[in-house]
Amino acid sequence: MSLYKRLHEVQQGAESDSNPPAAPAPAAAGGSAGGVQGGLAAAAQAAKAGGGARRDPVLDELRQRIHHSLIEELGPILYDSRLSEEDLRKKVHEQLHAALAQERAPLSASDKAQLIQDVSDDILGYGPIDPLLRDDEVSEIMVNGPDSVYVERGGKLTKDPVTFVDESHLRRIIDKIVGQVGRRIDESSPMCDARLPDGSRVNAIISPLTIGGPFLTIRKFKADPLQVDDLIRFGTFDANAARFLQACVVGRLNMVVAGGTGTGKTTTLNVLSSFIPTDERIVTVEDAKELQLHQDHVLCMETRPPNIEGRGQVSIRDLVKNSLRMRPDRIVVGECRAGEALDMLQAMNTGHDGSLTTVHANTPRDTLSRLETLTLMSGFDLPVRAIREQMASAIDVIVQIARLRDGSRRVTHITEVQGMEGEVITLQDIFMFDFSAGVDDAGRYRGVLKPTGIRPKFAEKLTAEGIRLGPETFQPNGAGMVAQ
Repeated sequence: MSLYKRLHEVQQGAESDSNPPAAPAPAAAGGSAGGVQGGLAAAAQAAKAGGGARRDPVLDELRQRIHHSLIEELGPILYDSRLSEEDLRKKVHEQLHAALAQERAPLSASDKAQLIQDVSDDILGYGPIDPLLRDDEVSEIMVNGPDSVYVERGGKLTKDPVTFVDESHLRRIIDKIVGQVGRRIDESSPMCDARLPDGSRVNAIISPLTIGGPFLTIRKFKADPLQVDDLIRFGTFDANAARFLQACVVGRLNMVVAGGTGTGKTTTLNVLSSFIPTDERIVTVEDAKELQLHQDHVLCMETRPPNIEGRGQVSIRDLVKNSLRMRPDRIVVGECRAGEALDMLQAMNTGHDGSLTTVHANTPRDTLSRLETLTLMSGFDLPVRAIREQMASAIDVIVQIARLRDGSRRVTHITEVQGMEGEVITLQDIFMFDFSAGVDDAGRYRGVLKPTGIRPKFAEKLTAEGIRLGPETFQPNGAGMVAQ
């Protein structure tokens, strides 16, 4: 519980246990103890009359005053890159104690410590959401205005008690986040995609496009990225499917990871990318850098928004085109959202085997329709049949992911793109999630990803790469494969 809410409840309890107090004396000027006490009493009575739902304006003012005092005192020191994080934190805490002593506010030791933590989070971190960013159990933070913060834990959304002082407080935190990566957000550019230093994805949108305050969405990424063993433990897929996917990556098959928003496409793409041999040159292209590859020979590129004059924008499509001139062995595109789908398909068809990307789609068949639509967005008037032939020739495997009702993220299909039959691209499911197993007492799905018993046509290509897929790989209780 925040300092302000605890002080508010203590004040309410003191009033209810005593006789009705006399009218409070006027608050003294200059932030004296008497002024703060009088303000606390008045604020508590106002909150009590309003049902206790509003913030304490006196305490908010105290917090803001100390915050601005620190900015004035420390100034450029806060942005001095030569100062270590520990030294900076020490200077901030020293100045905080000095500023709080001057205020002579009637706070207990625990309340004073909480106030120091709140202000230091504003200056050194990201304000009220800083503890949520440090919480490993929180995977997503959704700020729907200064008084409404939701978090995702274990795939479930819950409302968190943390709040911001007001819209300007939330706006300062947003400006701090986007400014760290050289981006801007203002009335002329009220939407922004950015990232935190740890790679967490950030989206912010402000007035005049929002009603009820600025909106901030942060999708967290662990400092230690998930590995294939983690996904097996979570039930995303089993060991047999993991070995099959590893064989597909090592065997240089072109793969598309598809799924809806928040299904774990980027996480799965990161795990698949970890299977790429260390002796290959990898070029990654993303809107905001999220992939965390551990190979040595990795070149990461990130898009750039237009400047204040509307110039200088560099899109994913521009970067994909440029990556073809960088002698890549593999091209990994974080997500195809528009005309870059055509450039990606052409790259897959012109010698850049083993390329990987993600697409928003709900089924393997929808993935092809989505890619067809994105290709048409490239601005070229291409015949639909020509686009489908490009897709059938370029894509080998579609990995479909879904977030189920129990909050878990599961691979539901591993599908082979076999080729064209007339005007239709033929697909064949190699692995499918078993929904018929039902759910347990806790509401979790019992099903697992099972082979369909069909051997893919690209097995011969993998054999030529030295990877043998034994018949046990495609049996429901198969033990796996042997790599030679």
